[in-house]
Amino acid sequence: MYINYIYVNFSGDVHGQYSDLLRLFEYGGLPPEANYLFLGDYVDRGKQSLETICLLLAYKIKYPENFFLLRGNHECASINRIYGFYDECKRRFNVRLWRTFTECFNCLPVAALIDEKILCMHGGLSPDLNNLDQIRNLQRPTDVPDTGLLCDLLWSDPSKEVQGWGMNDRGVSYTFGADKVSEFLQKHDLDLICRAHQVITPAFGA
Repeated sequence: MYINYIYVNFSGDVHGQYSDLLRLFEYGGLPPEANYLFLGDYVDRGKQSLETICLLLAYKIKYPENFFLLRGNHECASINRIYGFYDECKRRFNVRLWRTFTECFNCLPVAALIDEKILCMHGGLSPDLNNLDQIRNLQRPTDVPDTGLLCDLLWSDPSKEVQGWGMNDRGVSYTFGADKVSEFLQKHDLDLICRAHQVITPAFGA
């Protein structure tokens, strides 16, 4: 997904915190006066995942040129089946609704390129990522596999403790060092990698 303007508000994991989402719009402005890019993880953990994802999808439908949604690792049936979204759908409506959202999540884009200079995704880099066309060529709809490029874009994490690639404590994907970020930015003439997926002070421009 390519976004051809630089002034955009970024948001990381919302995780069903509907009141916080409304506060975000209060501070940043409402679409279409303000542009937004959300980096995934809209459901699970919080108590109002349904309100959260429905509002976000409604804004996307109404303002498709000002409002963008990327897929997070929780927009995956095997994850949100465990961490709350399935139970919320079943308790408040039915399992069929959860399946419908799963079909929607399987179609979401996994990365965005802003002004050809800022690459955005939920997770991070992948040792399988050699050029950006690989992301463009990912087939959708699709579930999230346990390994490979799509998995890494949604699951990998930066680490100050490693150079190159390392094991991820999550048990999924990899960690990547500052050297890999610098190498990737230089190779693809990018300025920044923007990601979510962690409650942490951003490290080395990641």
